[in-house]
Amino acid sequence: MNEEGLTYEKAYEELQQIISDIESGEISVDLLSEKVKRAAALIQICKNKLTSTENDVQQILNDLKSDQ
Repeated sequence: MNEEGLTYEKAYEELQQIISDIESGEISVDLLSEKVKRAAALIQICKNKLTSTENDVQQILNDLKSDQ
């Protein structure tokens, strides 16, 4: 899957599906490791997007303060 075009919402949605599948026992032991690795990658994507957004908002707030 192309990670660059993955939005936070899509990553979060896929992560929720993996969690749901694991909790319901729908994932075989053979696929569990692969799904856990994918979940870890999705968590990192979400974390990076949140950090980037937080930095952008902080920069905007700092710019507004300096304009006053």
